[in-house]
Amino acid sequence: MSISQYLLFLACVALATYAQTMTGFAFGLVLLGLSGVFQLASVSEVANVVSVLSLVNAAVTLARAKPQVNWSLMRPAMASSLVGVGAGVAALAWISGSMSVLLQLLLGCTILGCAVLLVARAQPLARVSSRGSFVFFGAVSGVLGGLFSSAGPPMVYHLYRQPLPLAAIRNSLLILFSLNAVVRLALVTGQGAFMASSFWLSLLALPVVIGVTWVARRYSTAGSMKTVKRMVFVLLLAAGLGLIVPAFKVLAGS
Repeated sequence: MSISQYLLFLACVALATYAQTMTGFAFGLVLLGLSGVFQLASVSEVANVVSVLSLVNAAVTLARAKPQVNWSLMRPAMASSLVGVGAGVAALAWISGSMSVLLQLLLGCTILGCAVLLVARAQPLARVSSRGSFVFFGAVSGVLGGLFSSAGPPMVYHLYRQPLPLAAIRNSLLILFSLNAVVRLALVTGQGAFMASSFWLSLLALPVVIGVTWVARRYSTAGSMKTVKRMVFVLLLAAGLGLIVPAFKVLAGS
């Protein structure tokens, strides 16, 4: 990367961090989408950066207090999620080596799906869903976590519909995503796919993540959160289409 590309990458990190702080998820997909649109780094490289930063953020948050988690519901989700992470990492290695355009198309479709979930008004359920549903959503989240280090949308949508305390939901998501990040980093490192550039990008982005998170939490308001949510929706929509349209052109011309 040139100096201007590094600065643009840090600007993307700041924007993704702000979106994550204000909406509760979407950090990985915003950063991946913007990096892909501006062609700053490969999907696998940015996904490694997202894993590291997500893990550091979770460690800082969990160190403050003992988390409340509904383990009877989350154990099945965690088990299926770990299997999904393994499948996602394997798929990433295969797609990256054979059809990178397909990976770009898949990422764009995932970002569009995330944008829809962001604005979807899910009705809360009267009773807690079955364990089978937690296994299903855990597996889907795991696959997205393995592919793009962005396991959030499916499980966030599913958990926030449950009649559970908000603290338990947030802590459950944090622990699930942390576990996914640890396993993903172990797998990609074992494959030799964690490059030195990913480490240096993570180190460079860490102060930006900490600073933007602190500012957003200190000065955000309920009104600004609604506005940011709409802005993030437009941003995800633009990033998703910015990846899908060029990928379709390449596939159509091949």
